[in-house]
Amino acid sequence: MKRKDRERGAAAVEAAFILPVLLLLVIGIMEFGFLFNQQISATNAAREGARNAAIHYADAGFPGSVNTAAVASAPTLSIAGTPTISYSSGSACGANVRVTVTVHVAPGPARGWLIGFFPFDAPPISGVGVMQCGG
Repeated sequence: MKRKDRERGAAAVEAAFILPVLLLLVIGIMEFGFLFNQQISATNAAREGARNAAIHYADAGFPGSVNTAAVASAPTLSIAGTPTISYSSGSACGANVRVTVTVHVAPGPARGWLIGFFPFDAPPISGVGVMQCGG
């Protein structure tokens, strides 16, 4: 029996060992990138909501404008779930306003992930924006 005949199929066996690990690594990178993008979007939404609150804190309809500005600045947050926006501010001019945007995991087969490969829920995502109210 020749040496070549004994090694026949070795490449297929090696590929069978490496392919699952490689696919898991690629899917993990994609999912982490998606969650990182969601984190950046939540932080940008919170910062935009805080900016809106710092500028329009004395206007009528103030709380609604914070929510509208935050949601409008991050339309991709609805992919992972529904954003919850909360804010707190001081009563005097010059006080800091703090806006928190939290994205809860969306129900469904993806469970907050991009692909839905992992059997557990994605971690909650939240972003915080703080700005000083102007005068």
